[in-house]
Amino acid sequence: MNRRTMMAMGMAAAMLAPGAAAQAAGEKIAVITPYLAQPGTQFYVEAFEAKAKEFGWEVNVIDTKGDVAAAVGRIEDAANQKVAAIVINVDPAQVQAGLEAAKTAGVPVFGMDAGATPLLVTNVTSNGYAMAADTASYVTNRLGGKGNVVMFVFDAFPPVQQRGVIADAIFKNSPDIKVLDRVTPDVQDGGIADSRAKMEAILAANPEKGSIAAVWAAWDQPALGALQAIEAAGRTGEGIVITGIDANPQAREAIATGGNFEASVAQDFKGIGATTADAVKRHLAGETIRQRVIYVPTRLVTAANAKD
Repeated sequence: MNRRTMMAMGMAAAMLAPGAAAQAAGEKIAVITPYLAQPGTQFYVEAFEAKAKEFGWEVNVIDTKGDVAAAVGRIEDAANQKVAAIVINVDPAQVQAGLEAAKTAGVPVFGMDAGATPLLVTNVTSNGYAMAADTASYVTNRLGGKGNVVMFVFDAFPPVQQRGVIADAIFKNSPDIKVLDRVTPDVQDGGIADSRAKMEAILAANPEKGSIAAVWAAWDQPALGALQAIEAAGRTGEGIVITGIDANPQAREAIATGGNFEASVAQDFKGIGATTADAVKRHLAGETIRQRVIYVPTRLVTAANAKD
């Protein structure tokens, strides 16, 4: 076999490789989430779309508007349409039937701030354990290890459920910290309104000054809702410490004022979206992604750096 023939065969093989077709303009990718009302979700979906545009992909973003069950059908639809890849932002355990359908159809599925499962190629997210440890430790230290804490959690979504587990452990490690209430707000409108209503009820049930020392929220919307309730009740002067996670623009603005909302953790939402797109591209190009979870770095935000 001469050199020219070998080069021709090499070029032909490259043209037939999985990545050659995958990276062609017009490749269709489905992004499916029930949580597009959340600012964080909006940010990483936008970042994913921006990267996809660079790659020449056609992206279809499907928002089931809080309906997790509907996401199963949308995943199945995308799999039947033989899209190049599916990206989900939902608990994999709650959409397993859809993931099984995608596996049968041979369509790879990626998590974008979802949960880890063998049915996903990988899940790109922030380290929820570390973020919760940062904010729960902040609360514990601010209170000197003593006081009543209200927790806002959302156990139905793995990345957020993990945060609650770690916060629970840290608070239990301080005998004089008591979790007064563990609240799961309605998130269909983003979570602020219902969190405010639930916090108003907790404040009314605990009217004494000092009866509530802190509010720990697993993400910023409940923290903002709690802040609104505290302000409306005229109880800002009690020194109730509020922390969130995400450091979205509204939270940063509140933290920068130096009021009750004292800390959050900045996730790199754009980084999550962009890294997910890169992972899709790598897989479609034939690379084996060994990491079941890819973590994107975070940082604690307080009044000292909220405007950075």
